[in-house]
Amino acid sequence: MSRRAEPTPRYKWQLVAFLFVVAMVNYADRTAISAVFPLLGAELGMSDVALAALGSFFLWSYAAGSPFAGVLADRFSRSRLVVLSLAAWSLVTIWTGFSHSSTELLVTRVLLGVTECAYLPAALALIADHHSTETRATALGLHLAGLNFGLIAGGTLAGYLGDHLGWRPSFYILGAAGLLLAAAGLFILRDRPRATAVEEQARPAWNTVWSDLRTLSGVATWRLLVGSGMLLSIGTWIFFNWLPLYYKETFHLSLAAAGFSGTFMLQMAATVGVMVGGWSSDRVARRVPSRRLIFGALCYFGAAPLLLGFLGHPAYALVSIFIAGFAFLRALGSTTEPTVACDLLHRRLRSTALALMNTANCLAGGIGVLVAGFLKSRFGLGGVFAGVSVIMFMAAALVLAAYLFYFNRDQASKEQPA
Repeated sequence: MSRRAEPTPRYKWQLVAFLFVVAMVNYADRTAISAVFPLLGAELGMSDVALAALGSFFLWSYAAGSPFAGVLADRFSRSRLVVLSLAAWSLVTIWTGFSHSSTELLVTRVLLGVTECAYLPAALALIADHHSTETRATALGLHLAGLNFGLIAGGTLAGYLGDHLGWRPSFYILGAAGLLLAAAGLFILRDRPRATAVEEQARPAWNTVWSDLRTLSGVATWRLLVGSGMLLSIGTWIFFNWLPLYYKETFHLSLAAAGFSGTFMLQMAATVGVMVGGWSSDRVARRVPSRRLIFGALCYFGAAPLLLGFLGHPAYALVSIFIAGFAFLRALGSTTEPTVACDLLHRRLRSTALALMNTANCLAGGIGVLVAGFLKSRFGLGGVFAGVSVIMFMAAALVLAAYLFYFNRDQASKEQPA
């Protein structure tokens, strides 16, 4: 099939399958480092706050670059931007393994954020381009499942190799895998052709950037989704960054066991959640699109109380149950924000909207990781995790408000159907 030919219906699922694997590498590269925190502290003399800065620096650089990445993806080939981002972050991942000081390691985390930030806005919009409302949440849910598998693979691989060979080899392996995928992506990925000359002319020009931002800022539902996404990201990144260390310190596990425990239960439950949630969201919203929002809000309300189980000194089995239940329900609603944004907004604005959501999420997540590092000595990681329940309640309330007051109005004023 030529690049300009209309893709077959089968291709839209082949696209999701390939991006599932790319998503695995994406999240493995960014989170593997948390599984080797004890080794980094010992070799490079990094304190808890310095280790927290590794997560925060990544998230903040990712946030800073995301708006530009979204603008690019709305104006150029989304498939090519995915390939370029993948190749660039894979090279940075390899460089991470060669770092010999805390400063150099922080530099690589900044560069990883800059190179990875182009991926999600382009990839999510590319999937949304190929999938209509009837299958969009299912497709996005499968892609999110790839991200979750990447967290498990990255943490487990880094922890196992850290116990046996040191912290560096995992970054060499992950970087090499990404470069191979980038080469394959040149032949596999393709943009959805624009069906008409009018649609081709609808591709935004550079002088419309500020106009596009004003349009987005006027969509109240999108603003509330940005707010809920920020709150969810604070809690999510606190767990991503600190859960392996919690297992290490609380239950005195090896690095491999802590890396596995800190990712497997969380991410396997989340993986099942996003796949079931995407399918369920498409069914719930089949006739009434706004129902995606009430579905997401109910999931978040259900997840929040489970984190209160971290208060006190719960046993390993209880911690695992709390984490699994929270992760499943949080993930069950996790397709809400990106899918509703794609349903509500015109195709030409999707990458920009998703990138700005990423920016807000990463800024908030970076603050959350750093604050958790400061609070750890006073309240313990269990106390910090329990506090995330309040954040989850607030996120659920924002999504519910979008459903009750704004979605129907914003849907009615939408420029064109998605």
